[in-house]
Parts: sequence; structure tokens; C-alpha cells
Amino acid sequence: MTLPTTRLMQVFDLRHPVLSAPMAFAGGGALAAAVSRAGGLGLIGGGYGDPAWLEEQFALADGERVGVGFITWSLRKSPALLTDVLRHRPVAVMLSFGDPRPFVDEIRAAGARVICQCQDMGHVMDAVEVRADVIVAQGAEAGGHGASRGTMSFVPEVADHLSRHAPETLLLAAGGIADGRGLAAALMLGADGVLMGTRLWAAREALVQPGHHGAILETDGDGTVRTTIADIARQIPWPRGFTARIRRNAFTERWHGREAALQTAVATEAPRYRQAFAAGDPEQTGVWFGEAAGLIHAIEPAADIVTRVSSEAVRCLERATGGRS
Repeated sequence: MTLPTTRLMQVFDLRHPVLSAPMAFAGGGALAAAVSRAGGLGLIGGGYGDPAWLEEQFALADGERVGVGFITWSLRKSPALLTDVLRHRPVAVMLSFGDPRPFVDEIRAAGARVICQCQDMGHVMDAVEVRADVIVAQGAEAGGHGASRGTMSFVPEVADHLSRHAPETLLLAAGGIADGRGLAAALMLGADGVLMGTRLWAAREALVQPGHHGAILETDGDGTVRTTIADIARQIPWPRGFTARIRRNAFTERWHGREAALQTAVATEAPRYRQAFAAGDPEQTGVWFGEAAGLIHAIEPAADIVTRVSSEAVRCLERATGGRS
């Protein structure tokens, strides 16, 4: 038995139905290129919009077919950033955490596909309205920012909605997916593939400090928390309804549940947080990974991760079907 050729693989000409999440500060050009070379599609993390950093990361992608992702509410503050990035001819642009409407026409005019990451059914309906090519149903298990829906129920609900209202739209599952079992489950739930963040955050090519990579290997799925304290410490005003999943550590023990006190102390705590993050301190800053930490036991090349996830999914599907192709 071989992995079924999904619509995602056909549309994007992929060997594996795997996209890397455009993780701010971690998903750079080297990681995106490695995922694409392995037969998936890598996305550079546009984050909060640093033009010089994005230019550097596209250069590091070295001409590979890659995409890019943006935090949409932040992109609205610097819309020219999208125009600059589109000159690199990304395969796709992912918009997350905000209204995609101001950007979809420009993305399509540049020949890129529109991916909308969604955290609830309201977001899904907005994405359908703008005729997104791909919708990512992101569960709360995911690392970094998200909301409250769980992957297992959210993905099939979105699949049902798309089958009725936008059958040509592709669907990716995200949140807690780190191995072939997750990919096989996503396909069974109605997705065309997966968007993986945490598992590829733990790739050698990710822009992650060694101390933070070490922390994920010591952490199980219980070792994260959804919180706003990292954004308070960084003085980044995220919209209401979104929280961040980060590792439980000394920073979260000190401040989670004491958000007002952190606000009061932010003049001191903000530089302390940034210094600890830059140093790769695993205890005194936000360490940005999700519940899939409990499934990760090594820091490996991205290509090995992508190909193994697909081969594991094949074995899972073979067991489920008794070996019938």
C-alpha cells in the first residue's frame, strides 16, 4: 500500500501531504527549503513583519518552491510587506489571526494560492467567503497562538462544512500532529493533509536555540500551558480570543495567573524576557511548542521527519484496512 495521492499533493505537486507551519522566528528559509526538497511544502514565518529578515530567509531558501505566512492583524499595519514578499513568487501565502479580505486579491494577482488558518467556524466561513484555496483547521493543541477548539472534532466539522459549501477548497489539519498516526488520522477525518509546527520546530534547520531544543526533549504533552503572559512580557497586543501555548517553566510558574502584576512590572520584565529568549534560556522566557512535545524524542533533519511521517501513515492505514490498498 502507498499513501493515497490527496488533492493537496495534486494541486501543489507534492510527494507528501505535509506543510510546515510558518512559525514566527523559527520557520526560516532553511527549514522551509528542506521541507520542500523532501516533497512537502515549507512556509517561511513572516511573523510580525521584519522586511530585512524576510529578504534574508528567502535568500536562504535558495530558489526552492516555498510559501510564506503572516499574522494578519499585524500585516494590516504594514501592507507593503506583502507586496515586497510577493516579488519572491511564493507558492502560497498563509493568513492567520485576522480578516483575510484586504490581502487575497493581491495574493491571487501574484499567482500565489491563498491559505487561511482558522480556529473556529466563524473563521472558516470568512475563509470560504474569500474563496481560500486551502483552509487550515487549527486545534488548541498547537504550539504558539491559537484558540480553544480541539483538533479531533474541529477538523471533521470543517470537512463537512466545506463539502456542502466549498467542495473545491482543500483542508489541512493542524494541532498536535507529529507523526504518521496524526497524518493518517487527519486523512480519515476528512483533511487533504497536515500543517505541522511543533514537530518541525524540533528540526535541525529550525531557528531554535539549543537550550530550547533541549527543553522539548525533556517535556511531555502535559508540559505546556495556554496563556497570555508571553505577549504581555513582549508588549505585543494580541487580539482578544487568542492565547499562546508555551512550555511550563519558571517564567510561567511566576506569572501565569498573575497577568495584572506582570503588566505592572513590564518595564523590568520585558527586557528580561527578551534577553532570556535571545540566550536560549529554557526557564526564564517563552518556549514556543505545543502538546506534540510528548511525541518528540530527537532533533532531526526536516527531510527525515517529513518522509518518516508519510511512511508511518502508510503503515497506519495498512493496519486499518488489513493491508488492502
